[in-house]
Amino acid sequence: MPSYRVLLAVGSLRPGARPDSLLPTAAASAAEHTTVEANDIMMVRGEPQLVVRFTGADDPFALGVGAAVESTIAQLADVRSARVTRRDGGAWTLVGAV
Repeated sequence: MPSYRVLLAVGSLRPGARPDSLLPTAAASAAEHTTVEANDIMMVRGEPQLVVRFTGADDPFALGVGAAVESTIAQLADVRSARVTRRDGGAWTLVGAV
């Protein structure tokens, strides 16, 4: 089964949201739909980006998982961008924006 990632660039937090809750919430959201393989936070050009890696049957399924994660995190923070990538050999290929 292919490996996918949803990458969410996040900005300001919503009132009452805690920064340390974003990554566990994103992973839990994905886990409602599929197996989560890993999760992490990266800094890309000075902007925090949540990364949740998961398995998926195909690209449309992975985009659906990505949309669910984006929707969940948008309740806690400003999501500046959201995209899903698929592992192809040693590289990640863009599947699409969420």
